[in-house]
Amino acid sequence: MPELKRRFVIPGEVVAPGSLRAETNVIRVGDNIVSTRVGMAEIAHDAVRVVPLSGPYIPRIDDLVVGKIIEYSAFAWEADINSCFFGILPAQSVFGRDYSPAKDSLTEKLAVGDMIAAKVIAFDRTRDPLLSISGPGLGRIPRGQSVKISPTKVPRLIGKKGSMIRTIEQGTNCRMLIGQNGVVIVVGASEDVLKAVKAVNMVEEQTHSPDLTEQVSRLLGITVSATQQGSFQEVQPGTENQSLQNGTSEQVPPGEAGIESSDSEMIP
Repeated sequence: MPELKRRFVIPGEVVAPGSLRAETNVIRVGDNIVSTRVGMAEIAHDAVRVVPLSGPYIPRIDDLVVGKIIEYSAFAWEADINSCFFGILPAQSVFGRDYSPAKDSLTEKLAVGDMIAAKVIAFDRTRDPLLSISGPGLGRIPRGQSVKISPTKVPRLIGKKGSMIRTIEQGTNCRMLIGQNGVVIVVGASEDVLKAVKAVNMVEEQTHSPDLTEQVSRLLGITVSATQQGSFQEVQPGTENQSLQNGTSEQVPPGEAGIESSDSEMIP
């Protein structure tokens, strides 16, 4: 297989020639694979992809997202999910089929300002995505520190099979929950949370660094074996959900973890 060093590319630039498989943010033009985004190009497992440097979060069905309740009506809550779309959480999905606006108050379950871990259950770009908080690890998040990163950096923060997350958790004694919308929840003692936030920020700022796991380990003062070290190509397209769940949602049940809001902000 021809080797390709990671390099920055722009839309229309040839990433690689040959018969390699075109994955995300690339298209095949004749015998060449061409980038459709500004980002970092790489070859992994006979496939070519470009990881964008930045971009908004676009919901996908089955995504795990962390959102903040910003408004409610008689029939649903509206959540900020760090996207150009707002998440809609129907009241009936929380109260059950017997929900009645006349006898049930939405604020009994979720109030404005509450943070939630939710799953995207429907979305077609013509309307805001529908959310659900039914299922293991979903629901209101009562405590923790929230940090926002670029949604495009989430796979790097997760790492292969949750390797980067485990490195940060082991080095800080914190637990972490990562939404695929770029909102990260960190739970732990104050000093440990500060260390974890610094590590998360380093991952976002140094995403394309080939020795990022070593840098994070040095920051946290720990030693990580070669098998734990991640690479930029660790999370393949289509596997982010599983990696996210394996690395975080089982470790931080929202009923135990909690939240706090802003780019790095505590929640009461």
